[in-house]
Amino acid sequence: MSPLEKKRIAAVNAADAITAIGGAPISSYAQSLSVSWAHGELTGKQMKQALLANHLRIAEQEHQSHG
Repeated sequence: MSPLEKKRIAAVNAADAITAIGGAPISSYAQSLSVSWAHGELTGKQMKQALLANHLRIAEQEHQSHG
C-alpha cells in the first residue's frame, strides 16, 4: 500500500467518524466511492461528481413521488 493510499484511507476513516458523531448516515454508495478514491481508482473530482449526480437523482425521485 502506497503512502498516498494510507493517507487517503485515514482521511476516509476520519470523515466517516466525524459524520457518525454528527449522526448523519453514510450511504453504501458514498462509502464505495470513498474506498475507490482511497485506492486511487477515482479522482476527488470524479467522486464529487458521482455523489452530486446521485443526490440530484434521489431528489428528483422524491420530487416526482410527491408531486
